[in-house]
Amino acid sequence: MDSLPRNCLLTINGGSSSIKYALYEIKDPLNQLLSGEIEDIGNGKAKLHFIHSKGEQKNHFNIPVSNHTEAAEWLVTWLEKETEFINIKAIGHRIVQGMEHTSPEKITDELLKELKAISAYDPEHLPAEIKLIEVFRKHYPAVAQAACFDTSFHTTMPNVAKLVPIPQKYRDKGIKRYGFHGLSYAYILEEFERMEGAEKAKEKIIIAHLGSGASLVAIKNGKSKDTTMGFTPSSGLTMSTRTGDIDPGVAWHLQKFEKLTPTEFNQMVNHESGLLAISETSGDMKKLLEIQHKDKRAAEAIDFFCYQCIKWIGAFAAVLGGLDTLIFSGGIGEHSPEIRDKIIKGIKFLGIEICTLKNLKNEAIISTAISKATVRVIKTNEELMIAKLVCDVLNIPIRKA
Repeated sequence: MDSLPRNCLLTINGGSSSIKYALYEIKDPLNQLLSGEIEDIGNGKAKLHFIHSKGEQKNHFNIPVSNHTEAAEWLVTWLEKETEFINIKAIGHRIVQGMEHTSPEKITDELLKELKAISAYDPEHLPAEIKLIEVFRKHYPAVAQAACFDTSFHTTMPNVAKLVPIPQKYRDKGIKRYGFHGLSYAYILEEFERMEGAEKAKEKIIIAHLGSGASLVAIKNGKSKDTTMGFTPSSGLTMSTRTGDIDPGVAWHLQKFEKLTPTEFNQMVNHESGLLAISETSGDMKKLLEIQHKDKRAAEAIDFFCYQCIKWIGAFAAVLGGLDTLIFSGGIGEHSPEIRDKIIKGIKFLGIEICTLKNLKNEAIISTAISKATVRVIKTNEELMIAKLVCDVLNIPIRKA
């Protein structure tokens, strides 16, 4: 760290059992100084990971916290020691559920009150995210904070893509398809436009954000037209431990005949299902790929995941009326040539071909010259997107480097 204080921006990305964070020096371009994550919050085995921008070694150690409030308090204390010569000028929070908010907003008492009122719409994320806001407001009362909503990106979807076919009295209470992973999609689309230009970014694009949480989005004219996740992030594509879409009758059956409570059902849907449930071994795709040849359940989980991706890409190509660019992102999308290859083989009817060598090397463009659609791999960066949005909404001047 330099000896002179630097004005910085902190991003906080709270998950159901984790807190990702990044520290940026406010300059053009934004300069990341530190990043990391507290994971496994709530099971007594929480760990803090961090890496400095100039270092390559990822450091980690156990921390004695049992919930998000304790984790946030611990993070604040640790950051103040680790960043002795830093002035935090702004803090940006990823908020998964933003309902009707179409853009980032400065966090006020009124906004915080609203977020508490809609917590029931996202009990997996919002309560923890609210606790994080409160902790950082307590420690940094004079620092402006902003909320960046994952759902904002999808507010452009047509009404037909937002509808949930249940009685109007429930839809009037806000039950509809919202879509998530919006900050990731916004960053990827911005990067794609930087690489290819504004006109290409207006074409027919499908982005596959494939990680432990996974979804796809159909984009046309730079706007979200449909996405796999709906009312909650548990829906759509099958994920690491989440079901994705399932027959609603399953809920009725399990609650009536297996005596699952709503809380138990929610726990199952979010933390005990998906790839973990099919394989009965792991929800980690990397682990499943390692053991697939000796464990048919792992192979079945992989095949199911790819099958679901193939179905959604086919559906979204129909929604868009064609496909110009397919972009893979997320931990699986960026780093798993085998998964990308399996998916592409299933959509060859669209005239898409990839180069085996380019795919194995995780190159930026992996499609062949004769492919009817370009296939790209773009690394996502939600934290940087949050930082950019915070600078915009809080009107933070960015000095030239």
